[in-house]
Amino acid sequence: MSHALVDRIRQGDRRALARVLSYLADDHPEKETLLEALYPFSDRARIVGFTGAPGAGKSTLVDQVIKHLRSLDQTVGVLAVDPSSPFTGGSLLGDRVRMAHHSGDPGVFIRSVSNRGYQGGMASATREMLMAMSAFGCDTILLETVGVGQAELDVLHVADTVALVLTPGAGDAVQASKAGIMEIGDIFVLNKADDPGAASMFRALTLMVHEKTLWRNGWQPPIVKTIATVGEGVEEVWQAVLRHDEHMKQRPDVEQRAQVRRRSHILALLEQGLKARVLQRMHDDETWRVLIEDQTDVSPTQVAARLLADVWRRG
Repeated sequence: MSHALVDRIRQGDRRALARVLSYLADDHPEKETLLEALYPFSDRARIVGFTGAPGAGKSTLVDQVIKHLRSLDQTVGVLAVDPSSPFTGGSLLGDRVRMAHHSGDPGVFIRSVSNRGYQGGMASATREMLMAMSAFGCDTILLETVGVGQAELDVLHVADTVALVLTPGAGDAVQASKAGIMEIGDIFVLNKADDPGAASMFRALTLMVHEKTLWRNGWQPPIVKTIATVGEGVEEVWQAVLRHDEHMKQRPDVEQRAQVRRRSHILALLEQGLKARVLQRMHDDETWRVLIEDQTDVSPTQVAARLLADVWRRG
C-alpha cells in the first residue's frame, strides 16, 4: 500500500498526499515503509522557514508569499505548525482559518499540524511531512513554525533559508540584543514597518548586522521591511531568499551541511524511538512503575539513572 500511495503522490494526487501526511503525523503502522518509499524523492523542494514570536504576522506574510510564488507559476506547499490543544492534543488553528482563499488553487497545498507540545517550534513529524510534500512536486515549501520564542531553533535543521519575522515593540528591541533565536535568521523581516518604533528596530538590527554578530556561513542577513497586510515588501523578501539560496550553493561545505541535516534527522528519529520504548516500558513493567510512582524516597536523578541502566542492560 505504501508504494502505491507514494506513486499517487508523485502523480499529483492531493487526496493521497493528505492521507500520507495524516499517517506520518499519527505514527501509523505504515509510517516506516512510507518513509522508505518517499526518501528517493524527498529533497527536491526549496524549503523556507518563517519563524518568530506569536503575533508577528507570520501567517499573513506567508499568505502573501504564496500569492507572489503563484504569480511566478510555482507549485507551493505550506506546512503551518500550530500550538496544540491542552485537551485534545489537536491543532488550535487550522488551514481553513489560514489562507482560506488559496484552498481552491490546485497549485497550492496547505496543511496545519499540531506541535503536540513538541519543543522547538515544530511538530515531531515535520521532517517526514516535508518529505511527502517534496515528493508531491512542490517547487517551494513554506514552513511556518508555532512561534515559541528563544527555544525555536529546530527550524535550522530542516529549512534551506530561515526568515525571522520581527515587529516593532513587543520586546523585539530587547530580543535583538540576545543570542538564540536572533542567530537563526538568514533574513530579518521587519513586519508592520509602518508602526511606531519600526525605525528604531531597523537601526538596532542594522548595527548588529554591520558588526557581523549575526552572520552565519559568510552570509550577511538582509533586513527587509514589510507591511504584510497589503503585500508591501513581499517581493523583496523572496529576492532575499533567492540570493541566500545562491550564496549557500556556492559554499565549499555544501555537502557537509547536507550531512549535518541528515545526522540531525537520524538523531531525531532515534530520540523518538527511544522515548516511545521507554514510555511503553513504563506502562508494561511493574518494577518501573513502583520505582517511578511509589518509591518517593529515591530522588528523580537516581530513578532516571536506574531506568537507563535497565534499558542498556536489557537492550
